[in-house]
Amino acid sequence: MLKIAIQMDPITSVNVAADTSFDMALEAHGRGHAIWVYQPQSLQLKGADVVTRAQKVEEIRRNQGDHVRLGAPETVDLSTLDVVLIRQDPPFDMAYITAAQILERLTPDVLVLNNPRAIRDAPEKLFVTEFLDLTPPTLITADIHSIRAFRAEHSDIILKPLYGNGGAGVFRIKPDDGNFNALLELFAETFREPIIAQKFVPAVTKGDKRIILLDGEAVGAINRVPAAGETRSNMHVGGRAEAVEMNARDQEICDRIGPVLSKRGLVFAGIDVIGEFLTEINVTSPTGVQEVRRFGGADISALFWDWVEGQRSA
Repeated sequence: MLKIAIQMDPITSVNVAADTSFDMALEAHGRGHAIWVYQPQSLQLKGADVVTRAQKVEEIRRNQGDHVRLGAPETVDLSTLDVVLIRQDPPFDMAYITAAQILERLTPDVLVLNNPRAIRDAPEKLFVTEFLDLTPPTLITADIHSIRAFRAEHSDIILKPLYGNGGAGVFRIKPDDGNFNALLELFAETFREPIIAQKFVPAVTKGDKRIILLDGEAVGAINRVPAAGETRSNMHVGGRAEAVEMNARDQEICDRIGPVLSKRGLVFAGIDVIGEFLTEINVTSPTGVQEVRRFGGADISALFWDWVEGQRSA
């Protein structure tokens, strides 16, 4: 039996039919492992000790609204556990980075996934720029004049915040869009960080492919198709999941980035592929495992815990 802590959003309010963290917890509990859940704000560095206020998962089942029974809050010394799973949602901000810095104190004695140093060194929209030959033309800057020049060069572009998630703040700017300057002003007032300008990839209308990698190997994929009139394919803004097969280009992309992910300890990752292009590498809290299984693909949560159990017994 493993002793596992999962750093995640409140498990009592997740969607049991879609949430990846819930699916992982359910699988681990079914294997007889002991699980505690906690939220990142409960994390503490107390002298040299990494502790948190957590609750043990007493019961868990796929029954929305009655899906989990938790024990009383208790102080848990994370160094006494076998595995800590980082599954909190972005934003990737200083709070996220600080949590990763604290959890790094646990390694290598505790298996922390994904590797906290690697997480903080690989912001998802910056990490992807290490593979420029796989990505659409991209500019990351806060300089408005450079963004205007990028638009003049590429005409049809996407603007999005550097550390956003879930499709929030993603805008398509068409060649005749009169809102461009107003949008730049809004971004400048809202975000201190640079923003991303990226050439629009028309293939997004056919879907944004999410491919999940485990220790650098592709283990499943789904396609996320935007709703009519929508650029974003994220499912919580109306995107539709559908079955999909990986093609030769998808495999080429995975073959390129997989060894890098594995070497850095980014064991569980989700990449986004639109047409021929890699657009994001998600390493904080990748989703999609339930959709992959629902469309006849692998049980990725089971594969994940198979991998973890193998590591802890080695």
